[in-house]
Amino acid sequence: MKPEFSDVYRQKYLLLTTFTKDGKPKPTPVWGAPVGDRLLVITDDGSWKTKRINNTPRVTIQKCGVLGKPKGDPVEALARVLPKSETRRVYDAVVKRYWWHAWWFVPHSLVRGGIEKVHVGLEITAVPAGT
Repeated sequence: MKPEFSDVYRQKYLLLTTFTKDGKPKPTPVWGAPVGDRLLVITDDGSWKTKRINNTPRVTIQKCGVLGKPKGDPVEALARVLPKSETRRVYDAVVKRYWWHAWWFVPHSLVRGGIEKVHVGLEITAVPAGT
């Protein structure tokens, strides 16, 4: 049985695949925090994944290992780059979930110029039924 968004978005390690303008997949392992029926992801502001999401919101997510090796089938989803005003909330949710890894993440963000300056939040949701 093919997994659904609700089966995957709460997994600890996720592979987020964005797509180029010509449809080539670009997978990236990410940390995500499930909040309600959405997945929040923190990434570098101006990263290629944010540029691709701005071009096309179509993404897939799938369960993966800690190093990004896929461990399940991909699930179609929609992503959007959140406004900068949401960055701190997303950052805090992700750090709370991955606190044992985050001991280096927080100081690294601060040294690079500050959390809101170098990061941006992504919101990933299920594809609406019937589309």
